[in-house]
Amino acid sequence: MNRRYFLGAALTALATPVVAKPSSNHNRARILRFRHLHTDERIEVTYRIGDQYQRPALQKLNHFFRDFRTGDTAAMDPKLFDLLYDIQIKLGDDGARYDILSGYRSNHTNQMLRAKSRGVAKNSLHLTGQALDVRFPDLPTRRIRDAAIELERGGVGYYPRSNFVHLDTGTVRRWGA
Repeated sequence: MNRRYFLGAALTALATPVVAKPSSNHNRARILRFRHLHTDERIEVTYRIGDQYQRPALQKLNHFFRDFRTGDTAAMDPKLFDLLYDIQIKLGDDGARYDILSGYRSNHTNQMLRAKSRGVAKNSLHLTGQALDVRFPDLPTRRIRDAAIELERGGVGYYPRSNFVHLDTGTVRRWGA
């Protein structure tokens, strides 16, 4: 194969729509439901059908997970939504609704939170749209933690006293009780 072939393939890849990792059920619609605990906003969205992320749905999710203190938005990592979907499937409830405590954070918000708490990372993955703090309204957070740890697809922080689980798409690691 020649250089021209690789260049053409690279340009084609740039022009292709966002594609998810192939799934076993090609045409299955992946639906997620959320309630933001700080704004009381709710959303139900089909974010992916088969291997195709749905761009309008991702844009709605980017807005939903905005920094509620400043209104700033960022592109959330679609792999985070895949993780949430797989957790709810693993727990046997594909209609579950996640309660959201924190999504994207602006630098300003992260600095403010760091000044109030030593548990906020300076380079938090919330700053890059790769982290969420979640719980289910009717399920112990340890179940979410355990399912996420079994999936081995990112960071899992467990905060039982505050009743939430931190999930991110960074390196596989875990912390908390």
